[in-house]
Amino acid sequence: MKQTILVADDDSQIRQILRLYLENAGFTVLDAENGVAALLLFQQSHPDLVILDIMMPVLDGLETARQIRNLAATPIILLTARVEDDDKLVGFETGADDYVTKPFSPGEVVARVQAILRRTAQPPTATVAAADTPALSFGALSIDAAARTVKIGTEEIELTAREFDLLHTLAAHPGHIYTRESLLSALWGYGAEADTRTVDVHMQRLRTKLRNDAASGWNITTVWGVGYRFDSEKKAGTESC
Repeated sequence: MKQTILVADDDSQIRQILRLYLENAGFTVLDAENGVAALLLFQQSHPDLVILDIMMPVLDGLETARQIRNLAATPIILLTARVEDDDKLVGFETGADDYVTKPFSPGEVVARVQAILRRTAQPPTATVAAADTPALSFGALSIDAAARTVKIGTEEIELTAREFDLLHTLAAHPGHIYTRESLLSALWGYGAEADTRTVDVHMQRLRTKLRNDAASGWNITTVWGVGYRFDSEKKAGTESC
């Protein structure tokens, strides 16, 4: 059975181009010219993935994404002409899975759709925390793979699924340098042509939530021009799950 993609953009030409490329890739495509129409189609048709332009009339893409996320865990890709990392952070806060800036290659959008749908349809890879993985501890920081929770002391830190997988991947191998490309491939399922700023934006948000601080005995270090490394004064401790 064909998977269904909902495309919402007030630019009819963009909708037509994406429809053409997505249908050629084997998808069924629904389209809407604003957020209200997109929500109605979403509730009627339950698509497998939603592509939303941020700057839409009536109801913008960010609010549309929030309302969709309140209804279901359906993957969401945001389209926007904004390129600032702060704007991307706002987009990810709505529950979006990915962010594509305009102008874009329609082929890239199709590749990202395919990657997200492959990831959501398959069990986690070995680099992503599995339920039987022992919990990790670094001083006050604890990462429980079974419960998919993170705590600093007694305070539970609320992370998205992608943020948790990103943290666990790094923390499971302290001192190991992960390139942005390897993280994109392992956690997003993207190839080398994808925009590595996706990793940077998620990392910025993760650090903010964790109050990244070397004084705590651990921190996520940027290896300039390469990627990221989880540093700790001691090797990871393990706890029974």
